[in-house]
Amino acid sequence: MPALRLLLDWTLYRLALLLAAPLIPLRLLWRGRRERGYWQHWGERLALGPAPVTGVLWIHAVSVGEMRAAQPLVNALRAVHPDVAVLLTCMTPTGRATAEALYGDFARIVYLPYDYAGSMRRFMRRVRPRVGILMETELWPNLIHAAARAGVPLVLANARLSERSARGYARLPALTRACLARVAVVAAQTEADAERLEKLGAASVHVAGNLKFDIAPPAAQLELGAAWKAKWGQRPVLLAASTREGEEALLLRAFAETAPADVLLVLVPRHPQRFNEVAGLIEAAGLAYQRRSMLDGELGPQTRVLLGDSLGELFAYYAACDVAFVGGSLAPLGGQNLIEPASVGRPVLVGPHTFNFEEATRLAIEAGAAVRVNDAADLLANAQKLLNDAPTRTRMGEAGLAFAACHRGAAARVAALVPVRALG
Repeated sequence: MPALRLLLDWTLYRLALLLAAPLIPLRLLWRGRRERGYWQHWGERLALGPAPVTGVLWIHAVSVGEMRAAQPLVNALRAVHPDVAVLLTCMTPTGRATAEALYGDFARIVYLPYDYAGSMRRFMRRVRPRVGILMETELWPNLIHAAARAGVPLVLANARLSERSARGYARLPALTRACLARVAVVAAQTEADAERLEKLGAASVHVAGNLKFDIAPPAAQLELGAAWKAKWGQRPVLLAASTREGEEALLLRAFAETAPADVLLVLVPRHPQRFNEVAGLIEAAGLAYQRRSMLDGELGPQTRVLLGDSLGELFAYYAACDVAFVGGSLAPLGGQNLIEPASVGRPVLVGPHTFNFEEATRLAIEAGAAVRVNDAADLLANAQKLLNDAPTRTRMGEAGLAFAACHRGAAARVAALVPVRALG
């Protein structure tokens, strides 16, 4: 019966891939209208062309957040194995740009092929990784199968699995179990993540903590943010960071209706392809605004909103604000990384939907570093309270620094779990 169920799951998965195949170029063309990077490097998405590098430490991180989270682990592994070539793979142009910025001086960076059996076999044959590290929860059946056949040990690092995601994987239980059984080591973020992964079939599961606690705010970014803040004068600054579709309109409406005229809203959308769309939303709200990309001088006295349409400056935005709201949490999207503003010493507000950062959010709230809000109106009310209460902002900022500091160390723990014999 288990063998029959596995055959059925594999059949369903392969059928889904087959049906999706004609849609892939259409999807790339469509997404490329807003983000031109999707029109480039198509050969890499099928593992075609010359081998990028061979005999490597290979790390796969889907996009920006995962690529940044990998940095402390990459640094820890390179400190022990400085001569091993490094290959970073990703799936999005923004992930690739982030990888180039973080690792471009020593690593090769390419797109990981789509999860077709032939593409994954070619990838393993061309690259011949010594070990593969999959960031967070990347369970691609053909990738895992091809790695097993090629003798490449896989590590699932910074692994997380929400209840919602666990229910999704449970729809193909035999295939999920077979995939997890072939992963050599699972380094889970929390006990809850470990339990869910073990229930689905993972072996050799260790609770190592969250690598995102090990990301140190770059000094240059902090200096840049401090310079911005000095130019903006005494204006209170509310930052809405990593906002996503459906959130900005709600936030802008509440801001226009309730925020005092001297409060500056810095609005930084999560996805760069939405910068122009969000600019339109600001205009529709009737708010005077400027764009970071076009800001070559002081903010105008009538400017109510600064649109953060730049890449790689999120820590600078955190350093420049008085209160930080972390997006993806007003809408049911799971939230974004609230560890970053806490590590800069800023009071943090989050919405009701934080299931992608469940443990970190709980710990931050318990530590007094963050406050949960119910909706956009509640967000603006709590933000205004904090902007008017410097002692509370200071206490929350100090609590955030302590919260971020006391949970560091995951990079060393995960690095110790990587099969060192594979790296030589």
